[in-house]
Amino acid sequence: MTSFASVFVTPLIDDSIEVDINPALMSWDTFRSGGAGGQNVNKVESGVRLRYQFKDPYTGAEEEILIENTETRDQPKNKERALQHLRSILYDKELQHRMAEQEKIEAGKKKIEWGSQIRSYVFDDRRVKDHRTGYQTSDVNGVMDGHIDGFIKSYLMSFAESKEQQM
Repeated sequence: MTSFASVFVTPLIDDSIEVDINPALMSWDTFRSGGAGGQNVNKVESGVRLRYQFKDPYTGAEEEILIENTETRDQPKNKERALQHLRSILYDKELQHRMAEQEKIEAGKKKIEWGSQIRSYVFDDRRVKDHRTGYQTSDVNGVMDGHIDGFIKSYLMSFAESKEQQM
């Protein structure tokens, strides 16, 4: 009988994204809202424009984020909503970065198919073999009980050798 199992271990990611807005990188413009009649139209500057000079902490790339808000006739409420929108944009940028990092980690994941196994356990021949490194042992029961230090050491040694060859 032949069986197949797949395991992929990923690190836990901290989902507590805190959005830091530096007031020194922010500037406000106010303007009069246009539109159909009303007592305050063209008299009160209730529209707001928020300019934020964003610098990506990972790449150093700089961009200006521009947000305009004219939802209400109340300038403080429009400012508050523009800030909420800015927080949402910055949150999304951090979330996209974290998702990209997770994709990098998962890029090394093998397909779950015959021939992509890294280790074979052959109980009839009393043999466990790591196909990546060539390391093998006849202590099948020991390996099944968790004694896998030999496999770990051989993998780390081959990983270190491959890094040295790349340099």
